[in-house]
Amino acid sequence: MSRQQVTVTARLKVKPGLEDIFKQEFEHVIALTRAEDGCINYDLHQSIEDPSSFLLHENWASQAILDLHMQQPYIRALGAKAEEFLTEPPEVKLWQQIVNN
Repeated sequence: MSRQQVTVTARLKVKPGLEDIFKQEFEHVIALTRAEDGCINYDLHQSIEDPSSFLLHENWASQAILDLHMQQPYIRALGAKAEEFLTEPPEVKLWQQIVNN
């Protein structure tokens, strides 16, 4: 597997009225994830124009480390709650940096 850094973006559309509960659920996951080996950053953003739209931006040291992250119990638990909070499946994209300054 590649040892190249991997960037993940996930667009999340939360059911109206559940934004604050969603953010509370994510706070614990953010803290745990940021403590994982190989996590460079793990940041949740909320749209200014549409408070029900969120963007998760993460960077991982490698695909293998990202794969391990996805197996963590708190990530699986969050995924199990997705239907409770989201209006549609998350739009997840994987990226690799092509120019490193």
